[in-house]
Amino acid sequence: MTRLLTLSLALAAAFGAHAQDYPSKQITLVVPFTAGGPTDRVARDLAEALRKPLPGATIVIENVAGAGSSIGAAKVARAAPDGYTLLINHIGMSTLPSLYRTLPFKVETDFEYLGIVNDVPMTLIGRPDLPANNLKELLGWINQNKGKINLANAGVGSASHLCGLLFQSAVKTEMTPVPYKGAAPAIADLMGRQVDVLCDQTTNTTSQIEAKKVKAYGVTTKAPLTTPALKSLPTLASSGLPNFEVTVWHGLYAPKGTPAPVIAKINSAIKTALKDPEFIKRQEALGAVIASDQRIEPAGHKQFVQAEIAKWSPIIKAAGVYAD
Repeated sequence: MTRLLTLSLALAAAFGAHAQDYPSKQITLVVPFTAGGPTDRVARDLAEALRKPLPGATIVIENVAGAGSSIGAAKVARAAPDGYTLLINHIGMSTLPSLYRTLPFKVETDFEYLGIVNDVPMTLIGRPDLPANNLKELLGWINQNKGKINLANAGVGSASHLCGLLFQSAVKTEMTPVPYKGAAPAIADLMGRQVDVLCDQTTNTTSQIEAKKVKAYGVTTKAPLTTPALKSLPTLASSGLPNFEVTVWHGLYAPKGTPAPVIAKINSAIKTALKDPEFIKRQEALGAVIASDQRIEPAGHKQFVQAEIAKWSPIIKAAGVYAD
């Protein structure tokens, strides 16, 4: 018993010293998508903001793209649990278990949850010559054109793909999915009248909506947005699709087994970063909303992801969509 107590005290002291010295070497923040995309931009802004509450920290971004973010996530799950390899991922973290029949990790048990960072709203948009001018008219048009509607997305498992699945479920109408290799070509074909409808992040659609190159039908948040270009758009929930809500949230993760004191220190740094004026300014420019609820706590973050898994699983399974 004495030896066990001595060992426990020694481990506690070691973990405490580890947290006190943290960070003492380079931190790698893995982005499971290509450079230049929305998640990559959030990661780089966050890395800059984290350097202030973690004095002397060197944070490098490593883009490990592929398989709907699962390759990058797997790399972090396998990394040493010391707080020096972290993952930033979006809503895909909650849909991977349903989209992939097999994964090299378990979302709920192979990671330590560090906190949600932001929410990026989405917009439902249509080709510029679509006859419908508001959601009510769009729903009528959809009802009249069942079996003829092309619904674009940025690829299987992308945020726009998920929003599209939710939209089809909400209107109880199957549409022909048209997947692209990213949001840019999907929006280009929407503007070119090659596809009919798309639901995508404000980071990708705001400029086209502002320039009136597409028709906008609403936002996917509970309340209207304050962004100048989007503040006149109603919410989909208030315009005919009750409870329709989806945002592209981003959260941070560490490998399972990362010492609790290190997790606490990272979480504290995240909370400080979320109050950084420059970070807030950059996120607002992307149309993102800074997280400010219980999800910024590790426990709240995990509970939220579990709820999101429960939300998306039946929708994805009902659609019969698999990425592998």
